[in-house]
Amino acid sequence: MKICLLCFDISNNSLGRAALLASALATRHDVKIIGTSKNGDIWYPMRNIEIPIQIYPWSRFPTFIPTIRKMLREMDADVYIACKLRPTSFGIALLKKWLSGRPVLLDIDDWEAGFYYHSGFWGRVGRFLNFSNPNGLPYTWLMEKLVGFAESIIVSNKFLQNRFSGCLIHHCRDTTVLNPDNFDSQKIKISLGLGNNRVIMFLGTPRAHKGIDDLIQAFEGLNSSDLRLVFIGAETSFNPTRNKPPSIQERVIVLPKIPFEELPKYLAVADILVIPQRDTTDTQGQSPAKLFDAMAMAKPIITTRVSDIPEVLGGNGYLVEPGNPQELARTLQHVLDHPDEARERGLQARERCIEFYDIKVMEAKLENLIKDIIVSV
Repeated sequence: MKICLLCFDISNNSLGRAALLASALATRHDVKIIGTSKNGDIWYPMRNIEIPIQIYPWSRFPTFIPTIRKMLREMDADVYIACKLRPTSFGIALLKKWLSGRPVLLDIDDWEAGFYYHSGFWGRVGRFLNFSNPNGLPYTWLMEKLVGFAESIIVSNKFLQNRFSGCLIHHCRDTTVLNPDNFDSQKIKISLGLGNNRVIMFLGTPRAHKGIDDLIQAFEGLNSSDLRLVFIGAETSFNPTRNKPPSIQERVIVLPKIPFEELPKYLAVADILVIPQRDTTDTQGQSPAKLFDAMAMAKPIITTRVSDIPEVLGGNGYLVEPGNPQELARTLQHVLDHPDEARERGLQARERCIEFYDIKVMEAKLENLIKDIIVSV
């Protein structure tokens, strides 16, 4: 069966979930990812993915209209999967459905409108009047009203399930690839110049709503000279220690984006993985993908009580209140002082990941959904 996944912007991290779904389906189906790209390229961590990807240029209205027509002409599949409630994914998939009669499966892994609501009243007004952006607030808001036209819905957490209904399929990981037994963490540490250091790691694109400031403030309260705070996946312009004293600057390391296939190697060097999400409209509808990476790699995890995070961990990590750097600092110190306890929790987190969040779990759920869709149309 031919399955086409539509990604709303192939140049950013929204490709991560689309690629995950595509990989889970590729074992049984002919799978392809298509979508627009704001910078004309594929998101760097996914540039070596084996799934075929077709890029279309992004532009503003009315220039974007011919691109929509071209996409609709060239799209050819038995089932379309729209990744995210965005016009350049779900909107185009619906247009193709109405033209061809082919079914649409909608995957929602973020509350897209929530990203706009944190900007205050006048900020929201300005965003709502942004009619030239194909993925602007007015069109994204409209997508929420059209959810019922999808044959089936997938959501990645319970916040989204409560808002949109649908089948809950968390982010999943291939635990045979993300397996700590495959890596010599000390040897990798030495290769990165961290052989004598304990590593506190933040993985992914740093954003304010992800609690970066809280993490840096907490790290400043830790006095051990062997500690290093390592950011992986940041833009080259990211400078978290600007205006910080030299004693902090020399202990913070920023590494650029890495190919997805190198993720396990870099994650292997972490002694603690921190996910300090704040409780905002940006994060309430999110389940951080790096949580599942860390669980698969048996890493001690410190994170916040936001969205489904506590339930996903199932007690196999350390939870703090969002926006509380003092509590985060105390918990970091506790984990550093109790390495055996932390190691055991990491191993338990991996066992939970294998049972509930391995990619084979996603494969089975997706296959059942696809079969149900085909039968119903």
